[in-house]
Order: sequence, then structure tokens, then C-alpha cells
Amino acid sequence: MSDPFYSMPATDTRDALLARIADALERMAPPRAEAPDFASAEAFVWNAAEKRLAPVAEVSRVDMALLKGIDRVRDQLLDNTFRFARGRPANNALLWGARGMGKSSLVKAAHATVAASLVAEGKPPLKLVEIHREDIESLPVLMGLLRPAPNPFLLFCDDLSFDAEDTSYKSLKAVLDGGVEGRPANVLLYATSNRRHLLAREMIENERSTAINPGEAVEEKVSLSDRFGLWLGFHRCSQDEYLAMVNGYVADLGLDVASDQLRREALEWATTRGSRSGRVAWQFVQDLAGRVG
Repeated sequence: MSDPFYSMPATDTRDALLARIADALERMAPPRAEAPDFASAEAFVWNAAEKRLAPVAEVSRVDMALLKGIDRVRDQLLDNTFRFARGRPANNALLWGARGMGKSSLVKAAHATVAASLVAEGKPPLKLVEIHREDIESLPVLMGLLRPAPNPFLLFCDDLSFDAEDTSYKSLKAVLDGGVEGRPANVLLYATSNRRHLLAREMIENERSTAINPGEAVEEKVSLSDRFGLWLGFHRCSQDEYLAMVNGYVADLGLDVASDQLRREALEWATTRGSRSGRVAWQFVQDLAGRVG
């Protein structure tokens, strides 16, 4: 007859308790980063909250031939990207300068050009991974996902800049150059910014005026841009370059507009916007296309 006060052996009780504790800790732990399926898309967006790479169904890009007035920086970035994708030494690139001059468009166009070339050569295609500026601190997790993959990756951060109290730039510095692991050999970072040193000029001047050791304070902040071996400057375009951009877009869309009318309306559009750039040219052509059907 069984004893109603019979209890489970101590070892069984301990094992059951440990199992429950392990289950509870597993539920409390942050979700593990999923191994991405890099064959599912040509580009991905890093979701830091969920620690996963979301595939992009269709990349929003402009054809390389339509990017006018940036021939020198175009050739430099293309050459750097080709060297990296083929396993040769290459530099992280900072594309800085005037707004609307095609910095992010050039990165995406360069990726498309190089990726297509690698596919034709029978090599693993180049993948594009976009990381948002506010997710910079999660870079080590992202690098851990990309490091073992067979593909080369362009890590793209658009409109990168930092505020006075922002310290996340230190994570980026460690990944680019100086960390124990460093940047994976199959990852290259391209960033765009309106600022050459990724900081507002008044922030740099304020550091000089208020710090006990102003030189050291400024060096700490501006040294981030030194981690980019390739600096590509984008400057405001001339009137002729602006009109060449407009003509290129019009020809690509097949719009039938008289040349004198096109010139007059394009210049008027730029005057009302207060600037000439590739973005302004594209916005004008979009308006023109809507009007002429």
C-alpha cells in the first residue's frame, strides 16, 4: 500500500526545479537572431528590435546612366566596390556634401552594377544591407550574422550624423577600425551624410570653446570620419549639369517636349526651389510627366 506522504526523490525534485528555471530564463531572454536566407533577395533592411534581416522585394534605385554631374566620384566608388566584391582590398566610403546630388542613389546604383557583374562571373552576388542611423548600436549583432555568410555585403547607412549628446558613434568606430574582432572581411560600409565630419559645425566649435582640452575633445568626435578611407564630396551642380540631368530623365521617360519649353520650365522650377540638384531635376520631370500624360 502506498504511503500518502511519499515524496519524490530529492534528485528528481532538483532536476524538475532546474528545468523550470531554465524554461523561465529562456522565455525572459531576448529572441535569438535568426539565420537569414540571403538567397531570398538582393537587398535587406536590418530590424534591430527583432534582430533579423527583412528582405526587400524591390530596391528603389535610379539607373547609373541617369546620374549626371558626378562622373569622378561615380568612377571612384564603382572601382572601390568592384575591388571589394572580388576579394581585393577596399575602403569604407563616406559620401558627403550637398543634398539631393545623388549620394544614396549612387550607392544603390553601384550595388546593382557590381552585383550583376558578379552573377555573370558565376560568383556569389553582392548583397545590400541597409541599417538605420538609430540602430548603429546594434552593429555587433548584425556583423555576427553577416560574418559567416558566403556573400560579400555592402552595409549602407543613409543620412548618417550625430548630435551633441549622442554616444552611439563609438560603436561605429569600434566596428570600422579598432575593435577586437574588427570589420568582417566580407562587409564594407558605405554611409552618406550632409556633413564631412558627421557633426554639425557649431558642435565642433562648441567643443573647442568649452572643453578643458579642446583639441582632445574635438579629436574624439571627428575621428569617426577618419575610419572611412574613401571620402567622396558632392557639390552643388552648375546650370548646365542641372539641365543635363533634366534632359536625361526626360529621354528615359520618353517625354515629347520642345527643347526651349523644357529649358525654360526647368530653370523656373529650380528658381522656385532655390537650388539645383539631381533631386530637384527629378521632381521637375515627375511634375512634367504628370502634366503631359
